[in-house]
Amino acid sequence: WVCLISVVAFITATKMPALHRHEEEKFFLNAKGQKETLPSIWDLPTKQLSVVVPSYNEEKRLPVMMDEALSYLEKRQKRDPAFTYEVIVVDDGSKDKTSKVAFKYCQKYGSDKVRVITLVKNRGKGGAIRMGIFSSRGEKILMADADGATKFPDVEKLEKGLNDLQPWPNQMAIACGSRAHLEKESIAQRSYFRTLLMYGFHFLVWFLCVKGIRDTQCGFKLFTREAASQTFSSLHVERWAFDVELLYIAQCFKIPIAEIAVNWTEIEGSKLVPFWSWLQMGKDLLFIRLRYMTGAWRLEQTRKMN
Repeated sequence: WVCLISVVAFITATKMPALHRHEEEKFFLNAKGQKETLPSIWDLPTKQLSVVVPSYNEEKRLPVMMDEALSYLEKRQKRDPAFTYEVIVVDDGSKDKTSKVAFKYCQKYGSDKVRVITLVKNRGKGGAIRMGIFSSRGEKILMADADGATKFPDVEKLEKGLNDLQPWPNQMAIACGSRAHLEKESIAQRSYFRTLLMYGFHFLVWFLCVKGIRDTQCGFKLFTREAASQTFSSLHVERWAFDVELLYIAQCFKIPIAEIAVNWTEIEGSKLVPFWSWLQMGKDLLFIRLRYMTGAWRLEQTRKMN
């Protein structure tokens, strides 16, 4: 059975997703509505922090997250005028008014601080984050979910966790927000079936892919610029299990990873259908491991986007 599944995994392995932008995805609109060319992660950084927010049909939840994030970032900049930041909202082919809602923040704060990238078609959360990261200007890059489930000021906890990993090999390090400390509380609120699915998923992550990280799925992760370009250049999975492959890649490259407890609240409106999403992710985990083992997938050095 293992041989058969390995053969299936090898044969069905898709090549690395092409790092290609549609012509419309090479630009963003400034506050006046004029097109400007997006920068590249291979340019020298000009901001201290980039925040990448993947958004798919998030017109209702996005404003709460953006208000909290920008309030924090603006206050921090007033306290420390040397602090510079940008927020990049990546609209992942939404069918609602996500881009319009996000663009209002660009008009309010200016396109040097808030940029909206609208993807021509849906790529999946991992693909959307990659597009944002490859257009970022920050020395450090934070990925943060549009639902605002994690309290944004906790970015300071991640920054401390990242700094505690120094010296960084080749300037690479990652700090992952974690909800593992909330597990007992969440189990009390979940059905036995969902708890069983959760433990099964955690076991598969540990057994097949990532050791030593209790919560791989929290959408609040901070990267050094070099770690972001290295890991996202090798990423094959663009949908829900991308976090696991990302950390698997990081561990293969021996990039140090800190897991940091963050404040987290369940927000209504999740895109996951529990049973089928866990089943899909379980299959993805098995195939991630087998495809690297069989050589169908290989780790890449950094690649530039067309």
